[in-house]
Amino acid sequence: MFWTSYFLAVLAIALAWPVPILLSRAQWPARSPFTAMLLWQAIALAGGLSMIGAMLVYGLEPIGDNLLAGLKSLAGMVFRNEPTTALGFWHIFALSAAALLSAHLVFTLLLTYYKIQRQRRRHRELLALLASPSADGARTMVINHDSPVAYCLPGGARSVTVLSDGLMAALAPDELRAVLSHENAHLNQRHHLLLWAFAAWRQALPWLPTTRLAQEAVNSLIEMLADDVALKTESKATLIKAIAIVASGSTAAPGAPAARMAFGPAESDGGQPGATGGAGALVTTASRVSRLLSPQPPLPEALRYAVLGACVLLLAVPTALLIVPGLLG
Repeated sequence: MFWTSYFLAVLAIALAWPVPILLSRAQWPARSPFTAMLLWQAIALAGGLSMIGAMLVYGLEPIGDNLLAGLKSLAGMVFRNEPTTALGFWHIFALSAAALLSAHLVFTLLLTYYKIQRQRRRHRELLALLASPSADGARTMVINHDSPVAYCLPGGARSVTVLSDGLMAALAPDELRAVLSHENAHLNQRHHLLLWAFAAWRQALPWLPTTRLAQEAVNSLIEMLADDVALKTESKATLIKAIAIVASGSTAAPGAPAARMAFGPAESDGGQPGATGGAGALVTTASRVSRLLSPQPPLPEALRYAVLGACVLLLAVPTALLIVPGLLG
């Protein structure tokens, strides 16, 4: 178990620092946003598992030949008052750190979920007072505001897309269809769940720069995925114009209900996917427009499968190192 703990520690460090930095600087994710999204998720999950696993395995090393045996011995110490003399100071410290970090991650995930749900509930109460149903699509509401505003509010059967009067007046029919298609893609593909998970990761480990990089990357990738859905029915020129119009009003009126609730992709605590723009999302908007103006060929199939294989390995290797020795022993 000694070498397992060191290997997991090295893997955790690599996934917490150099790997996310290199991925955030890479150009290929724009060519295959779905594949890149899977890789970011694998990095986050494998990094957390390796970090906790390294401390856990190191702490249990004196009392078991593998993780399962060590946990069984630890349970005996806790519940049957067996002697703990085999555990030194650093082993107890590592076990305590693993337990605290695990509890912190789970608590932050649940707390972020609670905050988001509370924000959505208040937002729906405001929409009930300020918005009216739209004739342009099911589950679409319109707020009385001059600036171009568009966003979606997830909530299962209560999910809605919110548009402003100013946006509907500024967009041509095909541009409005592009915006609605983009927003429906966010809702249908459950992008808000990804934003919740990565927002919680950043909240739990704000001192880790890569949590910010990961959240920003995911914000950008979900917008690209939604753009790809809109492009199935509308032209690039139409979508680009719609993006520009929404972006022009994203910061025009900070007192507007949509802006005040901060449900844009780059500014929420785990908020909602923004429409084709959002306050504080200028970098995301620029990358989306650049991608549409200068399209690159899709990622070669061999490379795409190589990335998918890397995702599987990232999750399988630490899991196998932690569990398999105990099952075989």
